[in-house]
Amino acid sequence: MTRTVYVNGEYLPETEAKVSIFDRGFLMADAVYEVTSVLDGKLIDFDGHAVRLKRSLDELEMAEPCSQQELLEIHRKLVDLNGIVAGLVYLQVTRGSDGDRDFVFPAADTPPSLVLFTQSKPSLADSPESKRGAKIISIEDIRWGRRDIKTGQLLYPSMGKMMAKKAGCDDAWMIEDGYVTEGTSNNAYFVKNGKIVTRPLSNDILHGITRKAVLRLAQEAQMEVEERLFTIDEAKTADEAFTTSASAFVMPVVEIDGATLGDGTPGPIARRLREIYLDEARKTAI
Repeated sequence: MTRTVYVNGEYLPETEAKVSIFDRGFLMADAVYEVTSVLDGKLIDFDGHAVRLKRSLDELEMAEPCSQQELLEIHRKLVDLNGIVAGLVYLQVTRGSDGDRDFVFPAADTPPSLVLFTQSKPSLADSPESKRGAKIISIEDIRWGRRDIKTGQLLYPSMGKMMAKKAGCDDAWMIEDGYVTEGTSNNAYFVKNGKIVTRPLSNDILHGITRKAVLRLAQEAQMEVEERLFTIDEAKTADEAFTTSASAFVMPVVEIDGATLGDGTPGPIARRLREIYLDEARKTAI
């Protein structure tokens, strides 16, 4: 079935959707994006994604395409038009186009481009991977320095995913100056002696919306959390590990660089965090 998508004020069949070949998102990756999950036809953590979107736009001196309320209305209408019960809404804002290619930003009054589309994923909350756990490899982190801005510059993370697949694994964790930064599309954690360890927020990693919620829920559940730098060797000797992201929630990790964690199955803390996150997310969805 043809999806209905949103492009600069219009709801269109995906086959009719167009943006300029001079759009800076296409030519320069001059764009930011957000992905909001949908469960039971409702949006998960929408306010958090909207706040982070504004921060990304502000950091790049990019104009807001519309208000947060208008964004919410567009999300809800797309979910309704496409009959999404479980899935994702992808949103991208670019600096737009002034009709030609130039490294210099276009005039300040150039309207940004706003594009949204949905993806139906019926098994989003009950994925087979979450039951078996993910296998991870480590790779060098050679991305630009402002990973806290959620830009469309995703070539290297995409290459990292492919490196993992070629190695017979699911994903990659990136290493910079000897320490794990994050996964290709998620935040990284390990658990040792009941303590959850994850890298602190900085420009080096994305300020994950799911990360924030999961750490709050962990502390409310009386779990010990430590935010600090950690090495891949520490993670390889952990009792368990996991990642968090808007599209996979809490994903247990069972192997890192060939080293099996625990008994090779999803650990109890990761399983519990996934359970309480999904329960909370459904209660607060809008």
